[in-house]
Amino acid sequence: MGKIKIIAAREFNERVRKKSFIITTILMPIAFVAMMFVPALMMNMSSDEQKEIIVVDQSGLVGERLHNEGQIVFATSDKSFDVLKEEKNEVFGILVIGEDVATNPSNVQLFTYESSTINIESAITDQVRSIIEAEKLKQYNIDDLDRILNEIKTPISLQVKQLDESGEAKDSSAILNIALAYVFGFLIYMFVFLYGNMVMQGVIEEKSSKVMEVMVSSVKPFQLMMGKILGIAAVAITQFFIWVVFIVVVGAGALSLLGGTEVLAAAAQAGTGMDPMMASMGNISLDKDTVALINTVTDPAYLVRILGGFLIYFVGGYLLYAAMFAAVGSAVDNEKDTNNLQLPITIPLILALFVMMNAMQEPNGPLAVWFSMIPFTSPIVMMVRLPYGVPEGFWISVVLLYATFLATVWLAGKIYRVGVFMYGKKPTFGELLKWIRYKS
Repeated sequence: MGKIKIIAAREFNERVRKKSFIITTILMPIAFVAMMFVPALMMNMSSDEQKEIIVVDQSGLVGERLHNEGQIVFATSDKSFDVLKEEKNEVFGILVIGEDVATNPSNVQLFTYESSTINIESAITDQVRSIIEAEKLKQYNIDDLDRILNEIKTPISLQVKQLDESGEAKDSSAILNIALAYVFGFLIYMFVFLYGNMVMQGVIEEKSSKVMEVMVSSVKPFQLMMGKILGIAAVAITQFFIWVVFIVVVGAGALSLLGGTEVLAAAAQAGTGMDPMMASMGNISLDKDTVALINTVTDPAYLVRILGGFLIYFVGGYLLYAAMFAAVGSAVDNEKDTNNLQLPITIPLILALFVMMNAMQEPNGPLAVWFSMIPFTSPIVMMVRLPYGVPEGFWISVVLLYATFLATVWLAGKIYRVGVFMYGKKPTFGELLKWIRYKS
């Protein structure tokens, strides 16, 4: 263990002093905070320029009943489309309502003098649809129809509670569960690739510089590889911890500078679709869904389950794949020769991402359950299942993951022992199996 510690410390000190580490450590959280606040800022900075649309209503049913909405201003005209087109008015566009629009709803055309947007198109289609629907309802000769329609409108606010093992009901937020599953699953995928490749590149560099030959004469290949993996793991955890602290500090500062509660309200409206109402003191009136989300995310048991599970699978997933990347690095002379050997490593990771999408909809379905047990996919898939509760077989999955890591390190160490002295030859999978079978 003493030799492993020395190698791990060397790897850690060498990498944290690099400019690339310092730059990514600073820029990544800034970019993340920008992604959080820029959409809200852009919403507040949107142009107030009005979009005037001339309406040519050949049906006589729609034009007079269109109302201005947001930046859209409607103006009806008795002139034909051809005449208006020749006049070249300084307007956003011309809306032509066909004569048979009641029976042919697709006979609605918008001609614009500049690029249209999805918001403008949605606003127009929604209004025209509502007018046509109301006109059709009139044919049934129902007295006081508008009042009846308003009275029967019944918005439902579904309150979801999850029962724990003791039978206690707690707030549950499907939006939060899906968001955390996606974020943590993708983080593991990103870190495994980023730092696994770092291990592989480090092995290739040392092999090409003949440093490893000297090191192997003093330590066993297993110790050397374990030290490199643990050293870079410490780099990954250190960088991740700095990112979390940086994001919290920078995010709080940005929130204060950019308007505090107003930016938060805009971000909430953009992200969850709720309609926050600002009170006179600047407080936000939260709907039931948002209250449930806040109650869920502040539940200590929920936080321990999610963060604890993430730490377990983050470390386990990295260690497993780092060992595989290290074995690839010890078998080749340069990065160009790693493409074919990396394929068996990348396929399970990509497959886990596809299964993750399915598991978001059915966290306890057969596909999610089986792939959360397989060590090569469990770090990503299990993180999708954890927000919904501790699944059955959780600890079995953890034991399988770390046992597979140790077995992979042992196998990779045997590849190390032979591959470290092989130069000028691109090994095949068959040759790697022969190296593993060689006796010590």
